[in-house]
Order: sequence, then C-alpha cells, then structure tokens
Amino acid sequence: MQQDKQPEYRPVVFRDRSAGFAFLTRSTATSDRTIEWDDGNTYPVVDVEISSESHPFYTGTARTVDSEGRIARFERRYGEENG
Repeated sequence: MQQDKQPEYRPVVFRDRSAGFAFLTRSTATSDRTIEWDDGNTYPVVDVEISSESHPFYTGTARTVDSEGRIARFERRYGEENG
C-alpha cells in the first residue's frame, strides 16, 4: 500500500457523554471539536453514546431476574396442547 493513501493515525479522545467518561487513545477518527486533556495538550474529541463505562454488559448493572423460569413458562404455554 502507498503511504500517502493511508488515513492519519493520531491521538484522539473518545468521550462517553452519558457516563462522563473519556479516554485518550490513537485512532484514525476525525472530529472538528477539540478538548484539553490532563497533560495540557489539545486533542480532537469524538463523542460516543456507549463505552465500556456505561454499557450494561461491562458494568454488570443490567440483570434480568427470571422469577418464573423458562421451562415452567414453556410447559405452561405448550405442555397442555400436546398432552
């Protein structure tokens, strides 16, 4: 591949607006907005809706409680028709 056709790989801040969480990484993502980071430098900032800080899978906050049970519910719905 030719180097002049590659996107610029540079430091970028990704900010999760719902969790108030931001992290600095390297990416080819671009943005017109900037943010001043803890080190005093200014970096482009990309706002995201979900990150590992706010996603229920990673945070463990979304728990489904199956009070009736899948098997009991299946038998109640379909067990009487077949038997």
